[in-house]
Amino acid sequence: MIFMPFFPTLPLISGSKPATRARKISTIRIFFSYLSQKANLIESNPAQNLETPKLDKRLPKYLSLDDSKKLLNVTEKDENDENKERDFAIITLFLNCGLRLSELVGINLQDIDFNEYKMNVIGKGNKERTIYLNKACIDAIKEYIKVRPTEGLKNDSKASNKALFLSKRRERISNRTVQYIVEKELRKAGLDTSKYSTHKLRHTAATLMYQYGQVDIRALQELLGHKSISTTEIYTHVSNEQVRNAVESNPLSDFNS
Repeated sequence: MIFMPFFPTLPLISGSKPATRARKISTIRIFFSYLSQKANLIESNPAQNLETPKLDKRLPKYLSLDDSKKLLNVTEKDENDENKERDFAIITLFLNCGLRLSELVGINLQDIDFNEYKMNVIGKGNKERTIYLNKACIDAIKEYIKVRPTEGLKNDSKASNKALFLSKRRERISNRTVQYIVEKELRKAGLDTSKYSTHKLRHTAATLMYQYGQVDIRALQELLGHKSISTTEIYTHVSNEQVRNAVESNPLSDFNS
């Protein structure tokens, strides 16, 4: 009996976005590759020649330098916010270190070396890496630690008693709470909360370091914890786009002899 393959997911693929279609097509290829090469249920892979849609390269959204400073200012100077030291330290770490949300939430007090100006974070794939801290980060963390609760901390599965950032319930702060804090501060700064988020602050840090700090792309890859250099290169594309815009804005750009 000859096994006749069919593609029940193709109707679903046709109405999907390019990235979704590419992922589904890849899954189909792998499935039929298994049937043909491992299980020997079919003679060849009928999905081998399925075309993968071309993916558009989107430039990351990020805050300008002025907007970043505005965000830090409104967070630091809000005397009506009882958690301003904590929230300012969170925003400062996002904008200076390019941390992922999960990395920031997972920081423990023991991870920070105040003498060496560095800390360890756990990134994707449970991989640990070192983040070097500048003076702004160290100062913000120290100011928060002065007011960080020390009593009534929960010794739970999340090791809340060891966590750097705590919630009002005196347990390790959650992803959602950090997202709320960022949204709140963005709103106070008059910035579009539908356009920016915690991950956009990571984009901002990477972009500002590349554009203003002349950071080597390999160093940036290490800092952000990217497995592939191609992921980091998106920030070089931002710079190239700005160079293009600069040329186009030249007052001689529409001169015709």
